[in-house]
Amino acid sequence: MIENLVFVAVAVQLIGKASYIKQTLKGRTKPNRISWLLWSIAPLIAAFAAVSDGVGLAAVPVFVSGLAPLLVLAASFANKKSYWKLEKSDYFCGLFSILALVLWGITKEPTVAIVFALVSDLFATYPTLVKSWKYPETETADAFSAGFFSALTSFTAIKTWNFSSYAFPAYLVIINASLVICIHRKNIFKKKCRWQS
Repeated sequence: MIENLVFVAVAVQLIGKASYIKQTLKGRTKPNRISWLLWSIAPLIAAFAAVSDGVGLAAVPVFVSGLAPLLVLAASFANKKSYWKLEKSDYFCGLFSILALVLWGITKEPTVAIVFALVSDLFATYPTLVKSWKYPETETADAFSAGFFSALTSFTAIKTWNFSSYAFPAYLVIINASLVICIHRKNIFKKKCRWQS
């Protein structure tokens, strides 16, 4: 029964990303293309590697987590209003993310590989995190709320509790929650101020 929660998480991820894509196609959401491109690379590499290693259905959630960002990236080119101007810092984050991704791929030590994967994702996420804080109106929280839920469900599938099993899900819970808070911070703090006054 608990194993089926993984498929629920995949469905929630797809619904969240579909909502984000819809808002992107309408021009209301302006994805940072560097973040979304890099968010697709590592999961797709991992999924294809898993399939070539004989992994079956367990590779599906990983594949979906790589395919969905690629669809968001494609949607950002469909509407000129969805364009988000990239800055030098975005390109630097992209470069460091790719470097960490390469180091993740060549390391033989699982713990070190996970650290590099986390660093790579953090560099990929940073431009969207900054944009969400400064310009929350250019983002949609649905995809990140779904990512938060999906990451939480990962803990139900953990059989052996060690760094390798919980590090990435814990990171994803924190980073997705941070993105949702950045996007909704004005509403959150406005309600807090009303409550205090």
